[in-house]
Amino acid sequence: MKIYDELVARGLIAQVTNEAEIKEMVDNGKAVFYIGFDPTADSLHVGHFMALCLMKRLQMAGNKPIALIGGGTAYIGDPSGRTDMRSMMTKETIQHNCECFKKQMSRFIEFGEDKARMVNNADWLLDLNYVEFIRDVGCHFSVNNMLRAKCYEQRLEKGLSFLEFNYMLMQSYDFLELYQRYGCNMQFGGDDQWSNMLGGTELIRKKLGKDAHAMTITLLLNSEGKKMGKTQSGAVWLDPEKTSPYDFYQYWRNVGDADVLKCIRMLTFLPLEEIDKMDSWEGAQLNTAKEILAYELTKLVHGEDEAEKAQSAAKSIFGAGGDANMPTTTLADSDLMDNQIDILSILVKAGLVPSRSEARRAVEQGGVTVNNDKVTDIKKLYTKEELSEGLVVRRGKKAYKKVNI
Repeated sequence: MKIYDELVARGLIAQVTNEAEIKEMVDNGKAVFYIGFDPTADSLHVGHFMALCLMKRLQMAGNKPIALIGGGTAYIGDPSGRTDMRSMMTKETIQHNCECFKKQMSRFIEFGEDKARMVNNADWLLDLNYVEFIRDVGCHFSVNNMLRAKCYEQRLEKGLSFLEFNYMLMQSYDFLELYQRYGCNMQFGGDDQWSNMLGGTELIRKKLGKDAHAMTITLLLNSEGKKMGKTQSGAVWLDPEKTSPYDFYQYWRNVGDADVLKCIRMLTFLPLEEIDKMDSWEGAQLNTAKEILAYELTKLVHGEDEAEKAQSAAKSIFGAGGDANMPTTTLADSDLMDNQIDILSILVKAGLVPSRSEARRAVEQGGVTVNNDKVTDIKKLYTKEELSEGLVVRRGKKAYKKVNI
C-alpha cells in the first residue's frame, strides 16, 4: 500500500482538493508541504500529535516537510474554535515558545539540508507595510465569503475584532511566501482551517496565474487530533516537565473504549495488518489495546526507556504496593505534625488536588484510595512509619502518586 492510501486507511484524510494530483505527488515523494503551529505555549500538546505523526509518515515516504512556526501570526491569534480573543503575548514570550517547539519537533521530524525545514513566519509578516499588504493581498478576498468561514463562526457570536479578522489574510499570505521561497506545493491542517487554507490556494492562483494551479494543493486532516489536546484536568503536554511520561502514558491508557482502535490506527506506526486484527477485540482485550496505544505513543514522544518505566509503574498500581518508576512526592518531617499527616494534606502536597476543599470533596465523594483501600474519613491520619513504607494514593481513575518521606 502506498502512502496516500495508507493515510486514507488510517482515517487521517477527511477532505482534499484535486485528489488525483495529491495522490500522485505524495506517493512519489514530490510533495513539499507545510503545517503551521502557533506558539501560544512553551510546549506542544497532544492536540498537535496527529500533525507531527503525519509529517513523520510523509517524510518517511520521501516528501519534504516544512514546520511553519507562527511567530508572526501569534501576535494576532487564531480565532478558530474560540469564543473569546486570545491573550496578547510579548515578543520575548513568542520567541521562547518558538525555541521550545523546535526542540520537541526534532523528536519526530529529521531537519537538515534537503530534509525538513523549520520556518518562522515572523521573517516576512513583521516587516510588512500594512497599506501595501492590504492593496496587494486584501483586494483578493471577499468580506462576504470570509464572514461565512467556519474559523470565524464562534467568534461572530460574541464579536470578532478587526485584529483577528486579518488572520485569514496572513495565513493565506504564508502559503504564498512558502511557495515562492521554498517551492512549497501543499498544505495540511484541521477542518477549522479549511477556509484559511483555501484562501491561500486561491491567493497563489490569483497572484501567479492559472499555471500555478497544479502546485497549490490543499489537504485537510481529520479533526480528531484537535479534540485530544485537553482533558477535564487541563492540557496534556509533550514536555516531560509539564506532563510526566507516566501521566502521558496514563492519558492514553484511559481513552474510551470507542476511541482506542481509532487512536491506534491514526497515531501509532504499527502495521495496518496488525491493527486490523484488533477490530474484533472487546472486553478485556480493549484494555490490552489501550496498553499498546499508551506504550507506543509514550515511546514515540519520550523514548523506549521512559515508556517501559511508565508501563511498569502503571501495572504496579493495580498490584499490592508501589514501584520505583511511579511518580513520587517525598514529604519532609516539617510536613508532619506529631509524626502524622491527614489525608487532605497528603492529597494537596501530592498535587492530586489544588486545595483542601477539593481534597475534602474528593474524599466525601468516594474518589480517594490509599494502597487500594477507599478513604471515607476526611480526618484520616497516616504516620511517619506508614509513609516510610510508601503510600500509593489515587484520586479518581487517572491520578496516582506514590507518597513517602
